[in-house]
Amino acid sequence: MSSEATTDLLEDEVAFAAAERPEVLILACGAIAREVLAVISLNGWTHVDVKCLPAKLHSTPEKIAGAVDAKLTELAGSYDRVFVAYADCGTAGALDVVLDRHGVERLPGAHCYGFLAGNDAWDAMQEDEPGTYYLTDFLARHFEALMVRPYRFDTNPELIEMMFGNYKRLIYLAQTDDPALRERAMAAAELLGLAYEERRTAYGELQPSLVQFVNVGAHA
Repeated sequence: MSSEATTDLLEDEVAFAAAERPEVLILACGAIAREVLAVISLNGWTHVDVKCLPAKLHSTPEKIAGAVDAKLTELAGSYDRVFVAYADCGTAGALDVVLDRHGVERLPGAHCYGFLAGNDAWDAMQEDEPGTYYLTDFLARHFEALMVRPYRFDTNPELIEMMFGNYKRLIYLAQTDDPALRERAMAAAELLGLAYEERRTAYGELQPSLVQFVNVGAHA
C-alpha cells in the first residue's frame, strides 16, 4: 500500500475491490485497512470487498455509528453478507444499536487496542498501569497528523503536560517489525515524556474474527 493510499485512509473513504465477484463486504476503519487486507491475502480470499471509512473518525468516536449506519444503508442488498471491522471504538454502545438494526456483526471488544493486542492481554496491561497511552502501526505512522499538528504540540508544549500529565508509559502495539515505525513510536514517547514499551501483536483477534465470519459463515 502506497504512502498516498495511507494518507487517503486517514481523510477519505477508500475501497479495495475483490478479485472475483464480491460476495462478502468488510466495512472497516481505515486505521486497520493494512491489517484487514493482510488477513485477506493470507487466507487467499478473492470474493471479499473492503470499504474503509476515514481513520480520522478515531478522533471523533461520536460520529462512527452514524457513518457506519449511512454506509450500511447505502450498500443494503449489494452483498450476501457484511462484517463491520470496528470494535465499539468509543461509541458507548451506539454502534451496536446500529449493527443490531442491520443484522451485522463486528469485531470483539471495546477498541482496536483490545482486539489487536488480544482483549484479555489489553485488560492485563490496563490493570498493570491505567496511565498507558497506546499506539498501533497506523497511529505510530500518523502520530504527527493526528496529534502533533492538530494540538500544535511544537508551539504549545504546555498542552502536552495538560493532556498527558497523568500518563506513565506509551505502549506501541506493533503489528509488524518495522524499524521506521518503531522509531516514530519511540519519538512519540519522548515527546510526551512517557516511558516506552513495545509489544508485538501481529493481527491479534482480528484474524480469527474475520476467518470465523468469512469461512464459517459461508457454510452456515
